[in-house]
Amino acid sequence: MKPSGQTEPRQFKPYLNGLLAGSIVMTVSHVALSGVALAASEKSEESGGLPQLDFSTWPTQIFWLGVSFLLAYLLMWRLVVPRIGSVLEERHNRIEDDLRRARQASDDAEQARMAFEAMLASARNDASETTRKATESITKKMDRKMETANANLAKKMASAEADIATARQAALKDVSDIAASSAIDVVSQLTGLKVNKTDAKKQVKQAEKAIA
Repeated sequence: MKPSGQTEPRQFKPYLNGLLAGSIVMTVSHVALSGVALAASEKSEESGGLPQLDFSTWPTQIFWLGVSFLLAYLLMWRLVVPRIGSVLEERHNRIEDDLRRARQASDDAEQARMAFEAMLASARNDASETTRKATESITKKMDRKMETANANLAKKMASAEADIATARQAALKDVSDIAASSAIDVVSQLTGLKVNKTDAKKQVKQAEKAIA
C-alpha cells in the first residue's frame, strides 16, 4: 500500500483537471455570451428596446449556448470522466486489496488459533500421560515396598514365634524341674521319705498331661 502523502495528490489531480477544464469552458462561454450580449446591446441601443426581448438575437444566443454545452460535454467526456473513472477504479482496487489483506490476516489468525489449540491439546495429553506413568511407577514402587515390608514382618513374626516357643519350652522345663523339686521337698517333710527325682518328674509330667 502506498503512503498517504503520495496517494492524496494523485487522487485529487483528476478533480483539479476537471475544475480547470470547467473553468476554461465557463470562461469561453462567458466570453461568447459577453460578445453576444454586447452585440445585442448595441443593436438594442440602435433599436431602443431591451436585449432579452430582441428576438433577432435569440438564434445567436442559442447557437453559442449550444456550442458552450457541447464544449463542456466534450471536455467532461474526454478529460474529467476518464480521470474520475480511473480514480474510482484505483480506489476500488485499493479497497479490494485491503479486503484481501484483511481476509489473509483473518485466515492467518485462524490458522494460528488452530495451531495453538492443537499444541494445547497435545500438551494436555502429554501431561495426562506423564501423570499416568508417574502414578503407575509410584504404585509399583509402593507395592514392592509393601511386599518387602510384609515379607520382613512375616520373617520377624516367624522368628518371634520360634523364640516364644523356645522360651516356652525352656520355661516349661524349668517349671517341671521346680515342681519336681518342690514335690520331693514336700513329701520329704511330710512323710520323711526320700523320693527319686526321676520319679518325681514323671509324676509332674503326668499331672501336666491330666491338666492339659
